[in-house]
Amino acid sequence: MRIGVISLGCAKNQVDTERMLGLLRRFGYDFTPDPAEAEVLIVNTCGFIDPAKEESIHAILEMAQYKDRGRCRVLVATGCLTERYRQELTKEIPEIDILLGVREYEKLPGLLAEKLGLPLKKLSCGLTERLLTTPPYRAFLRTGDGCNNRCTYCAIPLIRGNLRSEPMEELVDEARRLADSGVTELTVIAQDTSGYGVDRYGKSMLVPLLRELNRIDALHWVRVLYTYPDTVNEALLDTLAEGEKLIPYLDIPLQHIDDDILQRMHRRGSGAYIRQLLDYLYKNYPDFTLRTTMMVGFPGETEAQFNTLLTFLRDYPFDRLGAFAFSPEEGTKAATLPDQVPDDVKQARLSALMAQQKPISLKRNRRWVGRETELLIEELTGAHAIGRTPREAPDVDGQVRIPRKSYHAIGEYEPIRLTQAGEYDMKGESL
Repeated sequence: MRIGVISLGCAKNQVDTERMLGLLRRFGYDFTPDPAEAEVLIVNTCGFIDPAKEESIHAILEMAQYKDRGRCRVLVATGCLTERYRQELTKEIPEIDILLGVREYEKLPGLLAEKLGLPLKKLSCGLTERLLTTPPYRAFLRTGDGCNNRCTYCAIPLIRGNLRSEPMEELVDEARRLADSGVTELTVIAQDTSGYGVDRYGKSMLVPLLRELNRIDALHWVRVLYTYPDTVNEALLDTLAEGEKLIPYLDIPLQHIDDDILQRMHRRGSGAYIRQLLDYLYKNYPDFTLRTTMMVGFPGETEAQFNTLLTFLRDYPFDRLGAFAFSPEEGTKAATLPDQVPDDVKQARLSALMAQQKPISLKRNRRWVGRETELLIEELTGAHAIGRTPREAPDVDGQVRIPRKSYHAIGEYEPIRLTQAGEYDMKGESL
């Protein structure tokens, strides 16, 4: 019995998909990338913002067509959209045979056996390994699920609930298993990664966790994404800078810098504290790669407050910048706030911010021209080997190209010298 899977949304959702696939493999299912050949089709949905919801609905409807023109007998919808809109989806898309929320995938083998008229295999107790959907040399390590921050614009707590951190020993064991299976690049993620352990241990335990991961011999790079401003401190920055395998890369989604906007967003960590952290980094670790995300057009944002944001990003340059216009999400406090910013103003501010960032990114990249580093090779073409250095996170940052050599292999680390910089991508040469 073959299963086809579409996984949408963020890397955190991708880990759920991998756990679900690992469970189904234990029950004897095979997998196919061709939906026309699958007897079971699963769509793991995203429900974060309107475009993601639309993409998820489109994917469900597209997969439903294979009931008529393929071999599909059971259509499954799981994930954030189904958690949030269970009743609506049941009513509006009757083609869905099994609908599960974000923490219900363990029910899937039994429900599939029932729908397909198959006996449910009895399994001995034991750990279910994830079936990675990433290339075999890299994987995500999710430290927990849910979030306690309650930002007024964010629907994640409505979908995933409060923060539930995994026990540290289980995370370290999982990292060791991944490393033993061939993973050399580990990316540590959560909704609030720097808050790891606050619920379980009474304080952030990200630094002790990173020190344990740094001791795993088979790992080569360990990167952290999705840190939250008020739980990032000098100890964390020192640890990232000094660990042998830890990458000096700070991903700190700030959303804004104006204190009034931050308070209305219910974001902890003042503009002054953010500047203090960055001053410490620029002074002590100038080669850190800095990534952030900003939101424009939050309700009540004035032109002056937007200009404060632009000035901050000129004075405190980031290597990587993602930005988006505020989207009023159903059920969130921000959706009902007064002084909503018109869509045309939001889009104009977004365009202005990204236009300002382009030369900043180029300047930050040019600092690296002539330097030596490592390239993790991820793609081979006729003329080039393409990959990432420690400065590029998977899926979200740019790429580096070097002339291809006969000995290059995907998943290998190649010593290179960077020779040319663009706004996002760079070029180099083998050493």
